[in-house]
Amino acid sequence: MHKIICFDMSGVLVKSTNFWMELHKRFNTYEKGKVLTDKYLHTDYDRLVEEVVVKLWKGLDATPYFELVNSIEYTGDLEKLFSYVKSKGYLTAIISGSSLDIARILQKDFGVDYLFANHLVIKDKKVAGTFIWPIGAGFTKKAHVLKHLSESLSIPLEEFIYVGDDETDIDAMKIAGKSIAINPRSDNLRKMSTHVIETDDVSDIIRFLE
Repeated sequence: MHKIICFDMSGVLVKSTNFWMELHKRFNTYEKGKVLTDKYLHTDYDRLVEEVVVKLWKGLDATPYFELVNSIEYTGDLEKLFSYVKSKGYLTAIISGSSLDIARILQKDFGVDYLFANHLVIKDKKVAGTFIWPIGAGFTKKAHVLKHLSESLSIPLEEFIYVGDDETDIDAMKIAGKSIAINPRSDNLRKMSTHVIETDDVSDIIRFLE
């Protein structure tokens, strides 16, 4: 019996697929940000944070950041999905390389139990130049969170469900008892998931939870 369901966020629960690149656009740093992201995202995340958060963004007015956070759109009937999940006694977690502030909105709206997401620190309404990244770019970081939850909650990994949509979710999906790929953006993800669904409404995954 499965006891906890873990969600990626961007492209799964919210429509934005790359929050940080959208933020680059809002901060007018997109061209530099794209070059740095392409260069360091999967090779040197510490360097990416230094080049972007410290050198490009530190001291910027945080208004565009909060405008972007508050403009998020949900990928379907999340009320239906989380009501169902809670009625069945599942614990819930968000494990995402996107913004912790978006995850907090989802927690407030739907009672998500655990949040693991990257945090851009804002102080005095400006970007502070500090970035806390428990997930980073995903991949092994997401799998580590599953293992951490398994150990801390005494729930075997076989009783986990993971819902994701791209390559960064693969390592977590490999160790979860059930994995659901929603509108997968990766052939590798599609092949190794236990379930695949193409849908405009994330609540359609309920069929795989019954």
